[in-house]
Amino acid sequence: VVSFLNEPRDSALSQDSFEVPVPMDRVTRIKTTTPSPYPLTAIRIDTHNTKTFRFGLPADATLDMLPGDHLYVHATINGKSVKRPYMPSSLPGTAGFFDLTVIRYETGVISKCLHDQRVGDTVLMSGSHQGGHWVDGMAKKVGFVAGGTGITPMISIIRWILTKRLDAELFLIFANKTEADIIFRDEWEQDLRAHPNFHCYHALEQPSAGWPEETGRITADILCRHLPPPGPETVLFLCGTPPMMNALEEILRGHGYPEESVILP
Repeated sequence: VVSFLNEPRDSALSQDSFEVPVPMDRVTRIKTTTPSPYPLTAIRIDTHNTKTFRFGLPADATLDMLPGDHLYVHATINGKSVKRPYMPSSLPGTAGFFDLTVIRYETGVISKCLHDQRVGDTVLMSGSHQGGHWVDGMAKKVGFVAGGTGITPMISIIRWILTKRLDAELFLIFANKTEADIIFRDEWEQDLRAHPNFHCYHALEQPSAGWPEETGRITADILCRHLPPPGPETVLFLCGTPPMMNALEEILRGHGYPEESVILP
């Protein structure tokens, strides 16, 4: 269930206002090497510990980035300068705003700082910075394996491919602890209905009774069932905790996926 902050009417993200926009063809592309302030214009509560923050840009401007690239969020905490990478969840090329979807972790100094922000505040960010990103035409079969907030670069890439109606079949495996932790669940279900080339599979470590999909952590068996097989037109995107990524990379190597076909945004 998506709930909304008790902010003024035009500052909370409604389901309608949060529909994926179509990128503009001619916009000013913004990229900064030093921290720059971005105004927080709206907040949506996605799950019990996840919020999506919308930051304003000039109406004719967009971030200069590809799907999967990231920004650094900067803050001064206890007198020390801190920065962490965050990948926008909004559709690349969108003019006028961009979104960051952030899980609050008790040990996450920047995530807690962001969750304390209110509409009207500004947040310092720099970038974009190049990561393992999607380039149109790089593959016909695209697998995604994400854990928790690792879904944010994936949704950016998935939104891009589906919005542009690219010739690619998409396979998403999304791992979480419980059903309540599944970010963007409504969107995944809408995409399944609207796009026959999109496939989505969930895995829960702590499933409720009657949960019909995968249970436990991601295993070789789950990967083999739901990802496209290795081949010259297959790429895989992985994003999660370092232990999860190490385990997945080892499994995929053992099942014949070449190193160059596995991308870490």
